[in-house]
Amino acid sequence: MSRYTGSVWKKSRRLGISLTGTGKELDKRPYAPGQHGPNQRKKMSEYGLQMQEKQKLRFMYGLNERQFRTLFVRAGKMKGIHGENFMILLESRLDNLVYRLGLARTRRQARQLVNHGHITVDGSRVDIPSYSVKPGQTIGLREKSQNLDIVKEAIEVNTFVPEYLTFDADKLEGTYSRFPERSELPAEINEALIVEFYSR
Repeated sequence: MSRYTGSVWKKSRRLGISLTGTGKELDKRPYAPGQHGPNQRKKMSEYGLQMQEKQKLRFMYGLNERQFRTLFVRAGKMKGIHGENFMILLESRLDNLVYRLGLARTRRQARQLVNHGHITVDGSRVDIPSYSVKPGQTIGLREKSQNLDIVKEAIEVNTFVPEYLTFDADKLEGTYSRFPERSELPAEINEALIVEFYSR
């Protein structure tokens, strides 16, 4: 199954969560899409809840099912809590950290910046969005890419950089200082349901 490239707003409304991080999708119509609108059946089975939670996280980070499952298996081999390790691995992806630093307005935009070779890690160009960044590594923009309009716009509107990252606005680079704690990761996700889903 390939990566989802359809309407993100419609998917956000279906899952009841802002996948772009802006919250605009749910402002006007905070209910699922479809002809029945807000009057759709609300009751969901346990499996349905687990599946929905998995889909929320998968679409939030823009992964296909195979990538998502592979990362989940890798998290299970690490010490600590499986669900938390999984979310930390997702958060450590290069495209996500570019978004968190405020170099892009959405994860999709961050993914495109990485794919097009605008991003460097420790001074070397990396064009793989799924690249796993390690604490201590520095993420920056190539010299030729520092005047990109989309980057300037993103930095202007960005008001928050997580504590596990440090950002130098003058050099347009940030450092992944440490792994994030669970309290710093998306609160709307219940990772225990995802662990239950894959443990069936």
